[in-house]
Amino acid sequence: MIASSCLDRKSVVEPVHTHKQRTAEVYLTHWQRTGDDRFRIDARRPVAHAFYRVGAPFDPLLVCETVRQALPMLCHAAYDVPLGHQLIWDTLQYTIEDRAYAGENRGPHADLHIECFDLAYRGARPAALSLRAVYYWEGVRVATVETRFALLSPGAYERLRGARADAGAAMASAVPPGQPVPFAATGRSREQDVVLSALDENQWLLRIDTSHPVLFDHPVDHVPGIVLLEAAHQAVAGADVTRLDCEFHQYVELDALCTVTATPLRTVTETDGSGERTVRITAVQNDRLCFSATATCRATAPHLEEGGRGTR
Repeated sequence: MIASSCLDRKSVVEPVHTHKQRTAEVYLTHWQRTGDDRFRIDARRPVAHAFYRVGAPFDPLLVCETVRQALPMLCHAAYDVPLGHQLIWDTLQYTIEDRAYAGENRGPHADLHIECFDLAYRGARPAALSLRAVYYWEGVRVATVETRFALLSPGAYERLRGARADAGAAMASAVPPGQPVPFAATGRSREQDVVLSALDENQWLLRIDTSHPVLFDHPVDHVPGIVLLEAAHQAVAGADVTRLDCEFHQYVELDALCTVTATPLRTVTETDGSGERTVRITAVQNDRLCFSATATCRATAPHLEEGGRGTR
């Protein structure tokens, strides 16, 4: 049990604990323990950003990145996991409230109410845990994210990755980024932010641009999970995603082509024209399923049409 005298202390977030190299990209500011395996984290939403949408339309990826930063931060600051340990995503699921897509820019403050559960320990430190985060934007609940991940020591990670553990070598061997699809068909506003290259109907090659300052903040030995989440969003044409369920099956390597496929599963249309669509997105590399996601999208937004690509 946590002593009650410790519960109200608010601590400054150390940028290094978020695993971000550029401090301008750190969105967490303070954290405090509110109970056994429960936390509250203050976060800032950038006033303007070249990649993330900070106002309308609402950008779920900014929520995902804010929660992603909370994962290592809590591991290091709250659970005494040493720097150098690697976090390995297993699953991630989010839901977005309808009010998030109402077109309001509420302001720069957000906070996360977090519960950690199903902790598995190796000795005194966690080896895996699940985390549930409720995301509030200026006091209004707009999203819930749940994820499970494992932690590996540097030695264990090197044994797992073998020769691929060298991030510098991996970045140097990355496949050159292909021609991007038109950015207007992805929900982004700049060509350099597109992570898909056209291949076939509802199928693309993952476009890996290791010079992207946000998606590749620092040298890595594989494609970051946040890139795969962005690929899923772009594969549904930047639609208003209300739920995304993801599984990370294998690492996507930097030095081989990866195929992203979107398959429409279900469409429900209400009499008032509203409704939703469900799309299955997969990423396959060297005939291995590396990543899969099921996206539920509002049908009133730009989306993947059954049998073809929707347009904006």
